[in-house]
Amino acid sequence: MSKIKGIYAAGMSILNADLSLNVEKTILHSEKLIEQGCHGVAIFGSTGQAQLIPIAEKINLLNKLSLSKYKNNYLIGTGLNSLGETINLMKISLSLGFKKFLVMPPAYYKYEDSEVETFYSKIVEKLNDIEIILYNFEKLCGYRFSEHCVEELVRRFPDQVVGIKDSTYNLFEKIQIENFSVLPGSELKLLSGLEKGCSGIITATCNVTANLSRKVYDDYFSNKTQTHNKRLCDVRKAFDNFNLISGLHSFYSKEDKIYQNLLPPLRLLSNSEEKKLMDELKDINFNFKSFEAA
Repeated sequence: MSKIKGIYAAGMSILNADLSLNVEKTILHSEKLIEQGCHGVAIFGSTGQAQLIPIAEKINLLNKLSLSKYKNNYLIGTGLNSLGETINLMKISLSLGFKKFLVMPPAYYKYEDSEVETFYSKIVEKLNDIEIILYNFEKLCGYRFSEHCVEELVRRFPDQVVGIKDSTYNLFEKIQIENFSVLPGSELKLLSGLEKGCSGIITATCNVTANLSRKVYDDYFSNKTQTHNKRLCDVRKAFDNFNLISGLHSFYSKEDKIYQNLLPPLRLLSNSEEKKLMDELKDINFNFKSFEAA
């Protein structure tokens, strides 16, 4: 088992005009992010509208994704509340050669650490040869992982529970577990996280900061002076003023209108919001061409 580390984008899902998943363009988008500098991409995370995409469409994409030249660079998000459906989707992924998963506890219901431990233990009982990145995002699922819960899950399942994506930011400065990956969910935490022993990041805005994030990451491990981190953080701050999915799709739709398609209740930025975002990016000299060549 190798530690999961590096720059990971929370991949975007590209939809057709009828709101069905465009499998080919979604995969091409993710492959391009890897070529721009990401070590990998999380497919069907929250940024990828995972909770809104039908299971049949997810399975169709996974079949095609298994043929990607970057097959080993993907984390598969489950994006499902149902334990049974989560296990079934993971089984299918395993049969296609994927074994690294990003799994969030179910949304809507209220529960505590012991129930979370039961949820993950049921997965491991059915699927042994897997590596799970816990997904800590209280804003979305209503539950916040505690240090104790993470430590207990790793103690019970050291070969299966291998890391955590911390988008709630209550753990990335605290968790110190040997051979366990801690990956904050924002570029703002990349450098400080690395200094505290984190393994990298998994973020939505790596869809536009792949190059910059990779440079900060590589410069850190090469002991070089950081010359890109401020610009990286400025880009993230600009997007943080808006819903990230809305902002990213609005940004990309300037180059390709297919990115305008979002599953309800998600939406693009309003005209005024879009203008504000683009003005803020212009102020820091960041646009579609510059991020590709960063």
